[in-house]
Parts: sequence; C-alpha cells; structure tokens
Amino acid sequence: MNTKAARATNPITIQKSEFEWISRFLYDRTGIALNEGKQALVMGRLDKRLRSRSLNSYSEYFALLGRPGYENETTVAIDLLTTNETYFFREPKHFEFLQKKAFPQYQKQRHIRIWSAASSSGEEAYTIAMTLAEYFHSNDWEVIGTDISTRMVEKAQRGLYPMLAAEKIPTPLLKKYCLKGREEFEDFFLLESAIRQRVHFSIANLIDPLPDLGLFEIIFLRNVMIYFDRDTKTRLVEKISAKLRSGGYLIISHSETLNGLDSALKLVAPSIYQKTT
Repeated sequence: MNTKAARATNPITIQKSEFEWISRFLYDRTGIALNEGKQALVMGRLDKRLRSRSLNSYSEYFALLGRPGYENETTVAIDLLTTNETYFFREPKHFEFLQKKAFPQYQKQRHIRIWSAASSSGEEAYTIAMTLAEYFHSNDWEVIGTDISTRMVEKAQRGLYPMLAAEKIPTPLLKKYCLKGREEFEDFFLLESAIRQRVHFSIANLIDPLPDLGLFEIIFLRNVMIYFDRDTKTRLVEKISAKLRSGGYLIISHSETLNGLDSALKLVAPSIYQKTT
C-alpha cells in the first residue's frame, strides 16, 4: 500500500494536548464545549483539511488557525466543527403547537416574525415558513435564519436540497411548496420562490453581540444549548429573551431544558417557554 492510500485509510490521530487546544479554541470562538470523548468527531471533521494541506499533525494545522492570511481556514475549521444534523419537520410537535396554540393568538396581528437562531442549512427555517404559509395564507410574516457557519448559510440561501431530504415533508406541502429539479438537478428539489422570498438568512455567532434583528413573536433555539456550559447557557438565554416580544415563545429541543436558569420565561408545553414580561 502506498503512503497516500495508507493515509486515506488511517487518519492522523489527535493527541491529548492537541484536543485540549482545539477545545479551548472552539469554546473561546463559539461557546461550544467539546467534552472528553469527542476526539473522533474532531478527527472525522478535520482530517481532510490536514490532507489537503499535506500536514502531518493537528499541531501543524492548529498553528494556522487565527494566523493572519489564514482567515478562511479558520472559518472553514469552525464551520466543520459546528455543523449539526438537521432535517425538515424535526420534532413535529413543535409545529403542531404553532398551529394549534401560538398562531391563533396572532390571527389579527399585522405582521409576524419568527427567528431560527441556529438555522444550519435551512431546513428548520423553511419548515417554519411552510407552516406559516399554510396557516395565514398571506405574506404578512417573515422568517429570519442565522447560523455561525458561512457554508451552511450559503446552502440555506439556495433552498436546494436532495430528494432524500423530502422524506419528512408531508406530501401536500411537498407538492405545494417544493419544485422537483430537472436534468442535472433531477435528484433535488427547490423551495418555491414565494417561500424563499419570505425567509432571510445571515451569519451570526450567538455568543457575540447580536446583529440588529428586531423583535420576534417566536424564536427557535433548538439543539444549541446541549453544547454549552451553564454560564454560557444563562448568558445566551438572556440575550435571546431580549429579542422576544412580551408573550412570545422560545422553542428549544426536547433534549434540552431551561431548568435552573434564571430567566423571564415560563414553561407552557414540553420544551416551549413563554416570555411573561
């Protein structure tokens, strides 16, 4: 077996000191805590970057991060380490809550804004948009999606997904809001323009000062806090709550909780909180 083939089947092992370094780096930049046991994740995400630069150790690669002239590599590394799994209509009970409990409260409201605060590649934001379009039958709503990953934001803005991603989309909504690709895009579908025009994506690091996004009736912050320590969670919930209108809802993942965190939010349904002030 030649050296190149051996390298492809035997990725470089990350050393303890190297894992500690990237853990500190990621925490400082994003607030995400890489717990012990995540070495395989780091190797799986970054091994190709080492190979693309013909580097022989993670120490050599990490020496590039933050160095002037290597800003793009720093962005790529953070993108790879912070990209999380997502799919359309994930945790469907949240969207049932919107239709049955939240949306009826806003029937007479002129304009409704919902924020997908960690929108990844856009599936959550477009799911929210389809749910809004079905209920309100008007353009008096908008969805804002933000994510730390430049690569994911660019993908979300395209609104183009492989057909396999349509598995969880109810058939009536798939037919109504998704266009099947042709020729070289025959294995993909595109969200129709009426949906894409109401969803706006931008880059934002939730632990940094937030951009001026305005206020929202509903904020989705799902599968984010599981990566943060208690202090970071507390600061984040405070910042996010400030973007909610009084009576608005914060929706987190069923695997998360705000228990023990001081906030102006009360639990009104599993993983759904309402701002009371």
